[in-house]
Amino acid sequence: MDNKTIAKTFKLLAQLMELHEENPFKIKSIANASFKLDKLPFTLTGKPIEEIEKIDGIGKSISSKIIELLETGRIKELNDLEARTPAGIVEMLGIKGIGPKKISVIWHELKIDTVGELYYACNENRLIEAKGFGLKTQEEIKKVIEFKMAANGRFLYAHVEQLINSLFSGLSVWLNQVAEGSLLSIGGQFRRCCEIIDEVQFIIGTDNTSVSTNLSEFEAVSFEETAQDHFSAVTAVGLKIKLKIVPKTHFYLTWFKETGNEHHVNEVLKKITNTSFSNEEAIYLEAGLTYIEPELREGLNEIELASKHSLPKLITFADLKGSLHNHSTWSDGVNTLEEMALFCKDTLHLEYLGICDHSKSAFYAKGLDEQRIYSQHQEIDALNKKLAPFRIFKGIESDILNDGSLDYSEEVLKTFDFVVASIHSPLRMDEEKATSRLIRAIENPYTTILGHPTGRLLLSRAGYPIDYKKVIDACAENGVVIEINANPLRLDLDWRWHRYALEKGVMLSINPDAHRREGFYDMHFGVLAARKGGLTADKNLNSFNLHEIIAYFNSRK
Repeated sequence: MDNKTIAKTFKLLAQLMELHEENPFKIKSIANASFKLDKLPFTLTGKPIEEIEKIDGIGKSISSKIIELLETGRIKELNDLEARTPAGIVEMLGIKGIGPKKISVIWHELKIDTVGELYYACNENRLIEAKGFGLKTQEEIKKVIEFKMAANGRFLYAHVEQLINSLFSGLSVWLNQVAEGSLLSIGGQFRRCCEIIDEVQFIIGTDNTSVSTNLSEFEAVSFEETAQDHFSAVTAVGLKIKLKIVPKTHFYLTWFKETGNEHHVNEVLKKITNTSFSNEEAIYLEAGLTYIEPELREGLNEIELASKHSLPKLITFADLKGSLHNHSTWSDGVNTLEEMALFCKDTLHLEYLGICDHSKSAFYAKGLDEQRIYSQHQEIDALNKKLAPFRIFKGIESDILNDGSLDYSEEVLKTFDFVVASIHSPLRMDEEKATSRLIRAIENPYTTILGHPTGRLLLSRAGYPIDYKKVIDACAENGVVIEINANPLRLDLDWRWHRYALEKGVMLSINPDAHRREGFYDMHFGVLAARKGGLTADKNLNSFNLHEIIAYFNSRK
């Protein structure tokens, strides 16, 4: 075992002791020892304890722990502390910018014990409410976690969308200079708008041989040839790139092959004989199919629907008429209720805003008690007079409590125009418990929308397991809408279950869960996920115009 490993072990021991508020003098001596051990000019392995304890700042107690570590590979005291600490809290100790004191606040006051939950809390602006934190610290923590998430080579679509589009623009300019008239496209997971991106594919169609030889001149990334006319690269943040160069006559067929998943591509290829096409539509035409949008090319039932010319007309951002499930400074949002409303009205040109601040059980997010609900409703009434015909609907994100009941009494719940019911804690449940808890909330007559059904955080937290069919069936039976939470960390309900929900007659709603004005733009990612699920505008609640949604809410009452 090298000195650096020994030093890191003692650093962790000191951090955990501080986290658990043990003897501060002992913590200081172990932290100092960690620093000195890392700087030693000789290795400790093989040294007798008598020699180790003579090292400045070490002594008998610490030297005995060093020997224990060298002989057994462990320190019992450290193991005991780790056993008392959630794994996610131990992981947080490795995040630059937050030490044991701040982590103690995160753990004990904010009730956060995983890195995924911490990242989401940064997005919800929850950290700045805690003692010892500010906006700058919150943003620094968020960036460090994003870097750690990217280290495994997997990325949220939202995190690389701008980078990929920038690379495309750069390649397009370069290609125009090298071989004007060549074709360029993006395929793969990115073109299908998958929520997780492992690799991005670029395809160049050209008859100019200088493109391959001059590719090294493209400065944004360094391409290496892996096979003839096949190149690969990795961006500075670790995103893998694959690039194919093909003759122009093969461009559209190659683009098609590089877009759909394997099953989709193989099923279509069985139906065609040509290799040269003037566009992708011609490929599907020869196969006897209606053109299939890239988002749908996942090998589900899209080919069957295309053969019957019965593909859905997929929803677009322009179809959205309002935004439901949003937060303001009344709970854990950044912007005031009026600022959120004006942004929807004047910037996004929407017809209405549904405000859904947290309910009283979400004390960590300044959840509203009954008196504050009354005060907020008074403000909404005043703003509705001021901003008419724009409308703010009185909503709440009511916690689904452990037994499946909703926060607040019936007398309070009936004062809202609509209720989004969501689980926030506890999240550790088996499938039976989570499913029954959700179904009881769905059966509550005041539940309008089921919020983020699994509580997942992509690349961070899997979410609790649920029986999707039972939950969706319950929504169908009780007329409850299911949210597509558009926050790119969530995208929950997962698009793979949209079709089942739609088949059962369940309405969906693309909700940004915005905690600041910029958060409304997350509806873009919600629309992409909804398109993958086959959602049409008429089955999406916030595609209803103002008069339609007023009628809908009234019918639910």
